[in-house]
Amino acid sequence: MGIETLLSLVVYVLVIGAICWLLWWLIGFVGVPEPFSKIARGVVAVVGVVLLIGVLLQFLPGGVPRLR
Repeated sequence: MGIETLLSLVVYVLVIGAICWLLWWLIGFVGVPEPFSKIARGVVAVVGVVLLIGVLLQFLPGGVPRLR
């Protein structure tokens, strides 16, 4: 794994983290009512984790594992 790969990984993680943090903050700032706020924050967390897993899987030496 070269330095370019590690730098691009760091950039991807920072961008995904910044977008998720901004959405999380925006949900609290706008003042969405409580049941919808919990659902929206849960969706942001799940989407963020799925995106991070996808980015990390792309950087595996063999690529993304495929199901047969």
